[in-house]
Amino acid sequence: MQAAEVTKSIRKPTNLSLNSALLKEAKALGINVSRSAEAGIAEAVKRHKQKQWLEDNATALASSNAYVEANGLPLARHRQF
Repeated sequence: MQAAEVTKSIRKPTNLSLNSALLKEAKALGINVSRSAEAGIAEAVKRHKQKQWLEDNATALASSNAYVEANGLPLARHRQF
């Protein structure tokens, strides 16, 4: 999810349990804890989706890589570099 999409979506109040010392330090530094938590969760969701996609497509990726190893890149003769 892009940051712009996150800010446009409907926000829902949520309770979180956070390390109290870390929370105190973040507030002292003027860090918006809600936005920072949201950004961290968005990054975790993105990484999880990437990992899931790689797992779901591992067979196809392995097959494609094996083909290229055995036969070279398709249309390689047309490459200019």
